[in-house]
Amino acid sequence: MTTPSERAERGRAARKRVPRSSHGRWIPSSQRPDPLGVLERQSVDRVPELVPIRYGRMAVSPFAFLRGAAAVMAADLAAQRHTGLTVQLCGDAHLLNFGVYASPERALLFDVNDFDETLPGPFEWDVKRLAASIAVAALQNGTTKAKAHRAAQVSAEGYRTAMRRLAGLGELEVWYERISADDVSGLVRGASDRKRLESRLARARRRTSLQAFGKLTEKDETGRHIVEDPPLLERVTDVDRVTIGKIFSDYRSSLSEERRTLLDRFHYVDAARKVVGVGSVGTRCFILLLEGRDDGDPLFLQIKEAGPSVLEEYLTPSAFSHQGRRVVCGQRLTQAASDIFLGWMTGPEQRHFYWRQLRDMKGSAEVETMSPAVLRQYARLCGWALARAHARSGDRIAIAAYLGSSDVFDRGIADFALRYAGQNADDYAALSAGIAAGVVTAAPGV
Repeated sequence: MTTPSERAERGRAARKRVPRSSHGRWIPSSQRPDPLGVLERQSVDRVPELVPIRYGRMAVSPFAFLRGAAAVMAADLAAQRHTGLTVQLCGDAHLLNFGVYASPERALLFDVNDFDETLPGPFEWDVKRLAASIAVAALQNGTTKAKAHRAAQVSAEGYRTAMRRLAGLGELEVWYERISADDVSGLVRGASDRKRLESRLARARRRTSLQAFGKLTEKDETGRHIVEDPPLLERVTDVDRVTIGKIFSDYRSSLSEERRTLLDRFHYVDAARKVVGVGSVGTRCFILLLEGRDDGDPLFLQIKEAGPSVLEEYLTPSAFSHQGRRVVCGQRLTQAASDIFLGWMTGPEQRHFYWRQLRDMKGSAEVETMSPAVLRQYARLCGWALARAHARSGDRIAIAAYLGSSDVFDRGIADFALRYAGQNADDYAALSAGIAAGVVTAAPGV
């Protein structure tokens, strides 16, 4: 077993391979893949009629484009030298993939909350995607390049200082580390900003299966069912009981024994296909309405298709052959606490899926309305949360030693973020031009 000092030396040795200041470089390679080509390859296995919705949502803004272009950025990150300091990556650590949700104990936590692309890889890839998203959001909000650079630097600083603190803690202390809603409130300065935050937290606490039940269902002479909103929400009416039984059996086997017992107290009522997110549009996603003791005891579960991570082309393939299991195990390893109904199964056509609750006090920030000062505070919080997530799976002592006590790494990441924001703007312009020329079919406003 290596000692803490040996682990720290491993981190410092990585500086020779990849100096901290070198993270600031971004010059696209002459062999850089065409970003629209990357997106088109992703679309091949998606629901064809939903793909234009994806492009329509990505075309809304540079930040929306970045959200949907995880595969584009994965190729760009892979073209750079990396530290070799491996963690369980989120794989898509942009600003809106952080947020609040309920722990099994019903505490409101702040954490990374999207793991579709999770895979072991170099820690700095997540840090760079987070910082780039901050720079893109800041510039889109009308701030100066200097302030956008500062916000991105603050996120890296938050990551570095949190990782250095975690490096000094014991294993159980790190595992039990979490960021509560109270911690989030404590970071906000100013009465108006605090009031706005408290309003959003209160709204998140109301986002439960019971709230979804009231908004998404109705009861008529045939019984309770999900209300359709085509093409975003369409009922699945051709699923027979045999198929439902097999799906539930496969999913049930991925849960722990006590959670199987809980699930068995609910029965199937209705299902619908649902369009979600930006980058995920076109993948197969469904919601299931289940009923417990009576009509007033609902449970909504979301079933989302899981394909290979966008990172897998450039890193060691996942240890899990089932992509749904890859997502679930990555989430359980990374989050401070995870949804009790998180599980996986294989569906029709041997497609892989993972399950979770549709709404469990989930909430995210309104990035587009943030002032530069609030964005910096939020950037620091996200950096802190990302370090906590990485510390559970990676060598936090080696990473902390690599980062060091100075701001060299922070400034390098901020330089990269601002430069990559420019690249993202060019890629966004290419999508907009493709749509205008009729090369790309987009459905705006859906």
